[in-house]
Amino acid sequence: MKFEDVPRLCVGNYPTPLKRMDSLEKKLNKPNLYIKRDDETGLAMGGNKARKIDYLLKDAIDKGYTTFLTFGGPQTNHGRMCVAAAVKYGLKPVLILTGEKPEEASGNLLLDRIMGAELFFISLKGLEDVPAAEKANAQAQIVADGTKKVLDKLEARGDKVYVIPPGGSNELGALGYVYCVKEMLEQMNEQGIEADTIVVSSGSLGTFSGLVAGIKYYNAPIKVWGVMVSPGEPPKEKAAALVNSISEKYELGITCTPDELLFTNKYAGPAYNQPDPDTREIIYLLARSEGILLDPCYTGKGFRGFVDMLKDGTINSEKGVIFLHTGGQPALFTEEHLEAMQPELWDGTDVYVV
Repeated sequence: MKFEDVPRLCVGNYPTPLKRMDSLEKKLNKPNLYIKRDDETGLAMGGNKARKIDYLLKDAIDKGYTTFLTFGGPQTNHGRMCVAAAVKYGLKPVLILTGEKPEEASGNLLLDRIMGAELFFISLKGLEDVPAAEKANAQAQIVADGTKKVLDKLEARGDKVYVIPPGGSNELGALGYVYCVKEMLEQMNEQGIEADTIVVSSGSLGTFSGLVAGIKYYNAPIKVWGVMVSPGEPPKEKAAALVNSISEKYELGITCTPDELLFTNKYAGPAYNQPDPDTREIIYLLARSEGILLDPCYTGKGFRGFVDMLKDGTINSEKGVIFLHTGGQPALFTEEHLEAMQPELWDGTDVYVV
């Protein structure tokens, strides 16, 4: 089926704004800096996952599924938005969360429960003693076994379960960002923007790969930089394979090789979703220049890469650079990040009692 013929819902508010960051330009002494506000898609505080859910939820409804299930860490933004979309369109929302159940609900978990999500936690206790070379396979097996138990439980009570991969990052979900490229190009034409680089936080690769596929499909002279949110080797082979699979399945007529993809792992911090002072510093920079909030897990790291690569010349654009804001702000209100910010924001100067 051709990309244009794939049915989709419109669960978000589109087009999302594409704005110039004038105040940031002055602070960095860099011209033509823009931000694509996919944090403003709506749907339970918004984020990039809305565009993927447009396609995934339509597929689930058309095929008669009753339950919308996905995976993630306890603070998954993707999960929160899947929950919101499910309740909006009459499906049961279920999340399988890898990690320990916290003592209290905060951030996305609180929002998930407000919306009535059914949550299943899969404990990873015991993996501490597994050799590093074996840990990934051992964790995958634990998650697979736990998932089977959850699916057996749901199906035994009569649910027909539509299972979405983490991040909604399969060929169908990634079409959301092929479509986003079309939207951005139209906005750039309308506003007279000639940006030649897009920077985006990269985790499960669906957004990054969809952007690359869209740029190629529409033959746009734009580079896409993926800023990794977890330490490790840049996943060029995996991303290229997803781009090619999207193209083959939806008749885009494009191909991609790993060597042409642009990734950086310099800004991932110590670990996924672990508080990091360098990321917080860049969150404060954008908040105090443009009044735009980032999150400490995804967009803070992506924007740190955006700023640093502009400063060191890695990104050397005469036309302009767009940062794709993928949302995730509820992470600011999680226990670990609140604790890390207290001495920087609450115990110092500029807070008075009169």
